[in-house]
Amino acid sequence: MELAGKVVLLTGGSAGIGREMAWQMKAKGAVVVVTGRNEERLEAMRKDGFVAVAADLSSAAGVDALLDVWGDRELDVLVNNAGQGVDHDFRESKPDPDAADDCIYANFNAPIRLITALLPRLHKRPQAAIVNVTSGLAIAPRAGSPVYCATKAGLRSYTQALRAQVGGVNFQVIEALPPVVDTQMTADRKNKKMPPQECARQIIDAIENNKDEANVGMVKVLKHVHSVSPAIARKVMLRF
Repeated sequence: MELAGKVVLLTGGSAGIGREMAWQMKAKGAVVVVTGRNEERLEAMRKDGFVAVAADLSSAAGVDALLDVWGDRELDVLVNNAGQGVDHDFRESKPDPDAADDCIYANFNAPIRLITALLPRLHKRPQAAIVNVTSGLAIAPRAGSPVYCATKAGLRSYTQALRAQVGGVNFQVIEALPPVVDTQMTADRKNKKMPPQECARQIIDAIENNKDEANVGMVKVLKHVHSVSPAIARKVMLRF
């Protein structure tokens, strides 16, 4: 896909991987609308020439509010990048079920709701794409993040089935699987982290080269190990 001139709705676009994708897409000539929850970051994006919409996608009301703001605008590319983590480790403390619900909605329900609402207008475009950002943890889970991993695995399955339904030569359905990336969500992680700029570059490369998946960085290795032995991949990642 040639990004020049395309209208892009990029959720979670005011920080981390999303912000870097927004900048790189804009540099390629796309018109990028970003969403986020932090008004200070959104205002910074506006000052840099982006349309930035405040949207909390952890509830149906937040998704519907974003759709109301979008109205009947044309759309070429929907990037479901917004996501949130949640502490859910019984070894540490009793998890908060309400926080788990927010995570499930933001990471899984919200992308489905946006796709359901926006797919008809995407189909009207000569060339269009849906990009769902999951995680390497969608392939094999990490013990300390069962809810987050489950949402990403669910979105991975949804993306694969959606591609079989509506994907085609002029309509891409892409899954992006980042590794551990240096963002606010991973600030307390001690692992080696990929710079968000490089992660964004690899995802955009997949869009431009009509790939079904963007297996970013070390996720390529994980996917290979999983193809050889899912049990080994799970054993390694559960200790990650």
